[in-house]
Amino acid sequence: MGLHPDLLNPLSSSESHNHEDRYSEAGQSTESEAVPDQEILESIEQIYYEADSDFDPCRYELEKLPKELNSKDIERYYKKLKQQHQVVSKKVLQLILQKQSDCKEEFERILLVQEQLQDTLAICRVGRADLNLARKQFTTASLGILAHYRKRQIIEDLLSSLNTIKTLQRTEDRLQELLNEENYPGAISLLLECQNAAQTFKHFHCVAALNGKLQDTLEQVEETLDVTLAKMCTQFDVTTYSSVQEAYNLLGKSQTAMDQLHMHFTAAIHNTAFTAVHSFAGGDMKRQYKQLCLSTSQENFIPCLTELCKSMWAILSSYYLIVKWHGSRENQAKQDTLENKDLEADFNQQYVKQKLENGVIRIWHDVETKISTFMGTDLSNFKFEQFVQVLGIINRLMKVGEELCASKSENLQECIRKQCLSYFSNYHISRLDELRIFLENDGWELCPVKPTFVATQLQEFKSLKPILNSFKNWNASESSSLSENENCVTNGWLQRCLDGGTSPFDVGLDETMDEDILANTGDDISGYFSDDSDEDIPEELRHDYVDESDHAKVIKKKHKIKHSGPIVTNTTLSVLRVCGKYLQMIRLLKSIAVTVIQSMIQFFELYFYTVHLFFTSDLVITSDSLYSPKLKLALARMKENLIINESDMENPSNRTHKIQQPLISPIVNLTQPDKLHGLTERAVAVESLIFLGQQYESFKHYFEHLIANSPERNYLHQFYVQTITSVTDLRKPVYMAVVSQALDIAGVLILMTKVNWEVRDVMSQHSSYVDKILQEMQVLRLRLNDTGNRVPLPKEVDSAIWENVAHLVTRTLVEGFSNAKKCSNGGRGLMQLDFTQLTSKFESFTSLRPMPHKEYVELYIKAFYLTEDKLEEWVKEHKEYSTKQLVGLVSCTCQNNKKTRQRLIAVVEDQRPNR
Repeated sequence: MGLHPDLLNPLSSSESHNHEDRYSEAGQSTESEAVPDQEILESIEQIYYEADSDFDPCRYELEKLPKELNSKDIERYYKKLKQQHQVVSKKVLQLILQKQSDCKEEFERILLVQEQLQDTLAICRVGRADLNLARKQFTTASLGILAHYRKRQIIEDLLSSLNTIKTLQRTEDRLQELLNEENYPGAISLLLECQNAAQTFKHFHCVAALNGKLQDTLEQVEETLDVTLAKMCTQFDVTTYSSVQEAYNLLGKSQTAMDQLHMHFTAAIHNTAFTAVHSFAGGDMKRQYKQLCLSTSQENFIPCLTELCKSMWAILSSYYLIVKWHGSRENQAKQDTLENKDLEADFNQQYVKQKLENGVIRIWHDVETKISTFMGTDLSNFKFEQFVQVLGIINRLMKVGEELCASKSENLQECIRKQCLSYFSNYHISRLDELRIFLENDGWELCPVKPTFVATQLQEFKSLKPILNSFKNWNASESSSLSENENCVTNGWLQRCLDGGTSPFDVGLDETMDEDILANTGDDISGYFSDDSDEDIPEELRHDYVDESDHAKVIKKKHKIKHSGPIVTNTTLSVLRVCGKYLQMIRLLKSIAVTVIQSMIQFFELYFYTVHLFFTSDLVITSDSLYSPKLKLALARMKENLIINESDMENPSNRTHKIQQPLISPIVNLTQPDKLHGLTERAVAVESLIFLGQQYESFKHYFEHLIANSPERNYLHQFYVQTITSVTDLRKPVYMAVVSQALDIAGVLILMTKVNWEVRDVMSQHSSYVDKILQEMQVLRLRLNDTGNRVPLPKEVDSAIWENVAHLVTRTLVEGFSNAKKCSNGGRGLMQLDFTQLTSKFESFTSLRPMPHKEYVELYIKAFYLTEDKLEEWVKEHKEYSTKQLVGLVSCTCQNNKKTRQRLIAVVEDQRPNR
């Protein structure tokens, strides 16, 4: 425009020259270097590719120019834009050439569509012309035909509606027929169909009235269903219950039905229990259930309890069968669910399952409460058989609860446990006093029983025999299997009742078993015993006095019997019978096992203590060697725990389960030498006690099983380890009372004092006292044989007697030897000769080889030959000899050395407390 370049570019001349050079270089470089088309396309700004109708590219480019214009820059921008435009045009042309064939094909399709539109237009014109012709040619007659046909269709619909209404009117009669047939699903289906039909024809006035009537009928059917559902609580019928459940499912009220069912069970338990008790108690119907229970008489108590348990069983068995029915339906529903998923049905099923599982706990709690309330009656005046029958009924009910409801019945167990302990406490005190009376009146006669007799053959053990037999070889590892066997038996028993529709309270509590324990002797002595009472002793022993002539007849009768069985007395049988009854209580209520077992142990210990008291009262020997440590400890404990002492008289609270010390019957004569001072009675007493101990030993594993987890198990262990094992030790003091009176020990000692122990030469002839001892032993053997002919005694008795003889004779010899003031070597030889002669004769009299306690004498005689230094050591070691015997030994041995004799005597005296 004629402007000077400096005006366009106000920069300094040097800077302008630099800029011009740079721009010119840039332009040259731009022209000289070829740029690919793709890069030029990519360099085009994005805004040119956007479809914006308001976009003005000219203005856009002008706005991009700087405020200070430069011709070189404008020229460079121009060339750039021109180059982009050329590349774009070239690209567009390429694309047009590529799409030319597609465009041609599309244009041909457009021409084809145009032809088709022209054909369609021609068809439409023809159709319109035909329609116009048809409209002109229709007449009034043809339209009348169509109107009559329409009326015909309306009348047909009306007749169908009238027939449906007629059917609805007759539905009520059909509903009653279905209800009478207990076809509840059919009735519900028919009602629902009628309601749907009534809803369809509700525009008719008569149908509208009928719809309300159908609703009333539906409510009536639901009430009938509820009444029938209530009957299922006591009289379950699978067909009826299935029908009721199906009906509720049709109504969509399966959950409501389950809630109602549990309410009916609760009401049924209350009403049934009240009715059962009121039928026996009578009186005002408005009285409370607890008042009715307390007013039930004793004679009606067991029948009422049985009836109450039967009614509760009917309810529980119905619930069990309902649970079983739903369980089978659940299995079937699971299979259906796999094929066809139904979330609502699955939810209802889970609800019913949970409700049944939770409901069984509440139902059993209600049953337990009703029975516990009824058991609040005082049972202290019941006979034992009646009380055991009550226990048996409650035990069966608790087994039902355990198997059907998986409940341990803690409340009912605690209730019956308190009743049982209260009753048992009084009952046991009576039995202890009764046993004391038996012992005081027992003539200790042999009761002839079979050789195979054991306690489980008694009738009182009839229900216990399988249990006790299963525990004969029991050990701790088998306890679980035994419990499983018991459960299996119970399950089978309950299952039979469920399958057969019977009640477990309809049958007897135990199977009957005949008692066959007496030996076949040809004499009728079965009248001696009573199977249904505790007084199982001879009739003459039940009186306060005994007719000697009658007793003699009994003895003569017994002497004719050849006895080969175990030695028992009538009192032994009485104890076993009471133990059988006690074990029945344990079997029926294991929670009182500790108390009952302790009471059974008291029976045995009283028997034990009494036998020792009666038959060692005339024991004239006080040697501690007659009593083992266990026996002494056991006897002291028995006396402390069983016998009333002076402190107990001052403080009656300490007299619980204690009795007055028994007194031996006057018919028992222990003073007749020809009858060996009552050896028969002593032997029968001791051996019957041993037999009783064996029977208690057979109960051991069962006792341990019953109180396996109880702290009182130590008490039971002490009984078996200390008391039972010391029973055989009682033979020694009891039979020693016979031996000590059968042998004239005082006379033997007198003869021994007359023997000259200072002989110079060893004698070839034994002393006279030996003959006396042998003579008395011969008499003892004859009397033993005579006693054995009258009352056969076990070999153990014979061995125990001769062992006591050996014990007494050896002590007597040592005592006689210790009385010697002086003794020569010849005297020592004479002592050895006398003892050798006595030993050989003793072994010929008896079957004991070698002679018991032989070493006791031999050691003492050999001590005479010891030197003074060895004698001191011997005296310190042998503490089985008395101080007097050791002093006599020292005096004879050291008769020529006074200083040594005094020193050794001082040693013996220092050891006195240990002897």
